[in-house]
Amino acid sequence: MKRSKQYQQLRAAVDRDKAYDLDEALDIIKNMKPAAFDETVEIHMKLGIDVRKPDQNVRGTISMPNGIGKSVKLIAFAQGENAQAARDAGADEVGDEDLAKRIQDGWMDFDMVLATPDMMRIVSRLGRVLGPQGKMPSPKSGTVTDDIGTAVGEFKAGKIEYRADGSGNLHAPVGKKSFDKQALKENIEAFVGHITATKPPAAKGRFLLKTVLATTMGPGLKLAMQ
Repeated sequence: MKRSKQYQQLRAAVDRDKAYDLDEALDIIKNMKPAAFDETVEIHMKLGIDVRKPDQNVRGTISMPNGIGKSVKLIAFAQGENAQAARDAGADEVGDEDLAKRIQDGWMDFDMVLATPDMMRIVSRLGRVLGPQGKMPSPKSGTVTDDIGTAVGEFKAGKIEYRADGSGNLHAPVGKKSFDKQALKENIEAFVGHITATKPPAAKGRFLLKTVLATTMGPGLKLAMQ
């Protein structure tokens, strides 16, 4: 893959073999030449888990102390009072069978799906579509809940869902490049601490094998946080 000249210049300023402490990594990111938009700062983690074993699945949610600076487009499967609560909390789309049909017909213009438990009979039919994109709601991640109004409000305010992929890698946004350094640091430390505490009892040996910080358009910086 051919990289842009700007990316190559940024990459040249990063020591690929060095594990940076968080303050130094953030200083580098904050001093990088800005892109034409406010880049997302992302954390990428390689976990010491056996993804073939269900008891080593790593999935959940966390509310970032300073939000993530991104407006999440969120839809909710709910009826009656629950549907109104989801709308009042800021859900972008609310429905049941009608919403399911739109998705089955190819509409995927949303980032996250929430549902009340009684709606899972409808949502379960969308597993083949939502599952591969990591958008299938789950009780474990807090996206299937009776208190859907509160859940919508929390995710709109910066609560994020995370999930280890089939290679044991975890990716998450931790803020915007425009955030001040302390806000980014607090978000990153909160996320790493949270993930460390979720180590499955069945996972043996080191849990955090590698942690990398990067912006949307910038190179990765390995962190000394393993």
